[in-house]
Amino acid sequence: MKNKVMVAIDDSEFSNHALTWTLENLGPTIRDSPLVIFTAQPPVDVSYLYASSWGTAELIKELVASERKAAHKLLEKAIATCTNYGISAEGKTEVGEPKVVICDAVDKLNIELLVVGSHGRGAVSRTFLGSVSSYCNHHANCPVLVVRKTE
Repeated sequence: MKNKVMVAIDDSEFSNHALTWTLENLGPTIRDSPLVIFTAQPPVDVSYLYASSWGTAELIKELVASERKAAHKLLEKAIATCTNYGISAEGKTEVGEPKVVICDAVDKLNIELLVVGSHGRGAVSRTFLGSVSSYCNHHANCPVLVVRKTE
């Protein structure tokens, strides 16, 4: 049976570790299954542009395009890593609050296992900063594997 797996990544060492861990430890079981590499593009904050009167429509378009380009470059790198392990993957990206768009993508793409990295924050930091992995663990409509980087 082929299970659809999604690894959510950002540009941190923690998500890179989660991807590598997945490929090394789950590789044989997911080799013939659909693997989706997903990255969220946080909405571009342009409020400072409007406040400073720099907020031309062209500049905003350039900022959005730059974010999109960075996301696609990140996906290309992750897909190349998968290829090096002999696993084919497809990349997907959405704009929005990362924890929300990751859970939405799980539903849209019929994901059966979500893999996310952990930044290793303590309880106090998670309370104030939030945690994507914690949110996904509670809201994703599939099992969630949180890969923690050990020292």
